[in-house]
Formats: sequence, structure tokens, C-alpha cells
Amino acid sequence: MTAYALANLSPQPVAHDEVLTYIERIQPTMDPFGGRFLVHGAPEREVREGAWPQALVLISFPSMDHARRWYDSAAYQELIPLRARHIPGDILLIDGVGPGYDPAKTAALMRAAAEAATTESATTTEAESAAGSAARSGGAA
Repeated sequence: MTAYALANLSPQPVAHDEVLTYIERIQPTMDPFGGRFLVHGAPEREVREGAWPQALVLISFPSMDHARRWYDSAAYQELIPLRARHIPGDILLIDGVGPGYDPAKTAALMRAAAEAATTESATTTEAESAAGSAARSGGAA
């Protein structure tokens, strides 16, 4: 299943030379792991809800294993400080969804889990209430 490296970055208005070196050298670190840029900075974007002042980077990999091995590789680890010293942000490795993903099935599972939690909570509350009543009356529930 495809996996992604997602970066939500806060770049400075003028790129530092180390950042430019990072950008020049990143692709060869991704190549052995099948990584490719899908979004790099997103300078042209339409924010439809909320605010998004950050730069977005999205890189695809054939699998989560490929993404992890890229991020943990000596070649990429050597580059990280060149970016991190000048551009703060959040970096995530995330799994994509497989072909045939059905969001309605996900919603049904979430609904069932919420209903089970509500039922469990109600049962626990009833048991606690009965135990409290028994304790107050000095008898067993």
C-alpha cells in the first residue's frame, strides 16, 4: 500500500544556502526507496477552510517500509539538519488507503465503536450507581 511522507513546514521568506543544498540533494536519497514528490511547497493553493500559512510537502513511497527506510537512511539523516536548522515544522510518515477503500464502511465501524462505548459507559454507570446505593443503604445491591 502506498505510504507518504508529509511535511508541514514554516519556511523563512528567504531560503538559507543550507536549505537550497538540502533541496538539491534530497531526490537521490529518495530514489533507492521509490520516493517521488507529489507536492513540494504548494506555492499555488486555494485555502477553502481555515488558514494554511505553511508550506506543504508530500512524497509518495511504495510502502510504509520504504518510507521508513528512506527517512532512517544515513543519506537522508545527513541532510535533515540542513533543513531543520532553518525551517521548523512537522514531519509524518503515513499509510495511504488501499484500492477499494470505502469511507462508508469506515463510518459504520466508527459508529459501531461509538455505540459500544456508549453502551459500556451506561452499563458501568448503572453498576456504579447500584453499588453506591447498596453502600449507602448498608446492604448488597
